[in-house]
Amino acid sequence: MEVRKEFKLMFTSAKYALMREMLNKVTFFSNIIFMILNNASFIIQWIILYSIKDNVGGYSFKMVMLLWALASFSFGISHFFFKRAYNLSNIIMNGSLDNYLVQPKNVLLSAISSDVDVSAIGDIIYGLIVYFVCGFSIDTFILFLIFGITSSLIITSIAVIVGSLSFWFTKSEGFADRMNNMITNFATYPEGIFRGVIKIILYTIIPLGVVSYIPIQVLTNFNLINFLIVIGSCILFIIFAFIIFNRGLKRYSSTNLMIARI
Repeated sequence: MEVRKEFKLMFTSAKYALMREMLNKVTFFSNIIFMILNNASFIIQWIILYSIKDNVGGYSFKMVMLLWALASFSFGISHFFFKRAYNLSNIIMNGSLDNYLVQPKNVLLSAISSDVDVSAIGDIIYGLIVYFVCGFSIDTFILFLIFGITSSLIITSIAVIVGSLSFWFTKSEGFADRMNNMITNFATYPEGIFRGVIKIILYTIIPLGVVSYIPIQVLTNFNLINFLIVIGSCILFIIFAFIIFNRGLKRYSSTNLMIARI
């Protein structure tokens, strides 16, 4: 019941944040459309590349498009529902957590879900469009939705973990931004183009293995073990994010900053 209550509050917060953004409909819809067009522009480079060779890093053109679909869909979910996870360092350093400490709900969920990124809707729509263009079946679509959710939760958890470092280290927001940007940049490239140490990093420090690569393998050739690895990794990252944040919260010092949330 407690978990259901927290999720209900989270969705309610997202709903009202979305309603605020929709007050200016021109800006609202233009942000979505331009994000879709921005993502679509990257297809051109892959079309040109695949006109020269049949595969890149062991990935066919369809697999690369699935990679883009999953990355766009999951990043869209994460940035729409948990926008402030990517600004957690600044929230901590500026003392803005005070607003959430006095609320009768989970501090972390309240902080990271208190605003939405409208352009992320464009990412979600684009991901779905590319998926359907790649080919549709009920089984793979269910898997796609599951992996979209797990990937979004993993990258959100990573954003929380690196953002929570600000409880211990000053000016750590630069590191958090670079880590989040690296995940975004690497997530849309076939794993086969990476070798040696870089590939090890992408499966450990930057866990794109469970964010993108293993899910794509399962989507193209279902494997129960790989499926369970992704689900288990998602659960572990969520637990670790809550542990790190809650431990850091004990070190938090209020700045007595009084800001009204409307």
